[in-house]
Amino acid sequence: MKSAGGRMEGLPPIVVVGSINQDLIIEADRFPQAGESLLGSQAVYANGGKGANQAVAVARLGGDVCLVGKVGSDAFGERMRVDLMDCGVNTRWLSVAQGSSTGVAIILLVQGENAIVVSPGANNLVFTQDVNLAKEVFQPGAILLLQLEIPIETIAHTMRIAREHSMTIILDPGPAQKCSPDVLALADYITPNETEAHMLTGIEVNSSQGVQRAAEVLHGYARKGVIMKLGDAGSWVFSGNRQEQIPALHVNVRDTTAAGDAFCGALSLALASGMDVFESARFANMIGAITVTRLGAQPSLPSRIEVDGFYSEHNLPVKLPWRS
Repeated sequence: MKSAGGRMEGLPPIVVVGSINQDLIIEADRFPQAGESLLGSQAVYANGGKGANQAVAVARLGGDVCLVGKVGSDAFGERMRVDLMDCGVNTRWLSVAQGSSTGVAIILLVQGENAIVVSPGANNLVFTQDVNLAKEVFQPGAILLLQLEIPIETIAHTMRIAREHSMTIILDPGPAQKCSPDVLALADYITPNETEAHMLTGIEVNSSQGVQRAAEVLHGYARKGVIMKLGDAGSWVFSGNRQEQIPALHVNVRDTTAAGDAFCGALSLALASGMDVFESARFANMIGAITVTRLGAQPSLPSRIEVDGFYSEHNLPVKLPWRS
């Protein structure tokens, strides 16, 4: 695929329906005990939300992406709309929930690992009618990318519309929660991490046998495949009759926030470019690895130029969507 001005030409559009959050990040030496107060680093504000993160990840890599969701009628919401537009995300269907706050996530970092508490705010007000207003973006060949930070009724409705329009549907089932078999069966690809896979299947994903068993259960729902995100163990891909572990790239971890979102955005872009799911997962692993070396959600998401530099420096056996 050729690109011009940073945007890859000829790719089908990617539609993200999901959450937008304002993140507040504090680093500490350890996680506090119940009732304990700790002194941490200076607070850092950064744009986040799984839906917005994934949309920005696609845009920075050169994809054609729009985001359907809601912000609150506050200063956070207006600034985040502008920031998303500056990143190249189409925000035409990003609306304002009057009288509601923008979603907020409090993120505590300890040696690169995070603990997160989210106040959904306007994300809880993304309803089926909001998706219906954006129906023109649902078209054959496009890719739909969803997460579980908006109401499940809206997610199911969106997936049914996408199925009617012969779109490829990627369901990232996070944060971890139960999801009905009927919803799972609407997805072409399901992309859980270990915690989410356990929640969906009841299988402990703490060994290679557990990973395979959980992937097999989810593969029984997904129409095309399962891509399980395993952190520093890489990812496990099960599609058709083939299963393969894609090894992780070893980097200095600063902050794991948005690593999974970077992975999903990169995966969708690679699939849109025509790469198979195994090649796509290998590329997505690399984008996730770059992301964890930086602080914050959206600030950590790499541009196509940065990816080219990382790729050249490390001489990786990875196919890039923009290099034929």
